[in-house]
Amino acid sequence: MDLSARPVAPDPYDLLPPVPSFVVTSVDFLEGERLPELNVADGGNLSPALCWSGFPAETQGFVVSCFDPDAPTPAGYWHWTLANIPGSVTCLPQGVGGPDGPALPAGSFCVRNDAGTADYFGAAPPPGDRPHRYIFAVHALDVPALDATPDGDNCTTIAFKSVFHTIARARITGIYSR
Repeated sequence: MDLSARPVAPDPYDLLPPVPSFVVTSVDFLEGERLPELNVADGGNLSPALCWSGFPAETQGFVVSCFDPDAPTPAGYWHWTLANIPGSVTCLPQGVGGPDGPALPAGSFCVRNDAGTADYFGAAPPPGDRPHRYIFAVHALDVPALDATPDGDNCTTIAFKSVFHTIARARITGIYSR
C-alpha cells in the first residue's frame, strides 16, 4: 500500500477558534526543517528544547504539545503533551520529562500520548511515507492550571480542555520521514 498517495491533512489549529499568536523557537531545529535524530523515536527520542516569548501579559499557565496531523489515522497522532506549566516558565530544556532528562517544571506533568506513554515519543512515521509535520504548540492559558490529572487525561482530553482557556498560541513545525 502506498501511504504517500493519501491527501494532505488539514492544519489542525486552523480548525480551532482563532487566537493571537506569539513566538516559540528551538535551538534543535528551525521552522519547516527536518527534525534532528535526537528528536526522533529511532534516534535519541528526546523532546526538543523550546523557548517562547511575546505571549499576553494575562497568561497564567501553559500547555505544550506535539501533534502529527499526517499520521495514517483518522485522528492524527499525539506525540507529547505537557500540562499545567507555570506562567513563569518560558523555556523547556531538551529531553525534559524523559526517563533520564531534566525534571519537569514544578506542578506540571505529561499525559499519555498515542504510544501509551506519559512522556515524549519522537517522530516515527511509517517507512516510505511522505514527510510528516510535527507541530510543537505552546498554548498560553487564562488559568494557572487545567482541571486535569496525569492518570485521568490524555493528549486529546488536554487539547479539548485547553481550547476553552487558550488566549494565544505559538507553533513551530518540524518535518521528518523515514
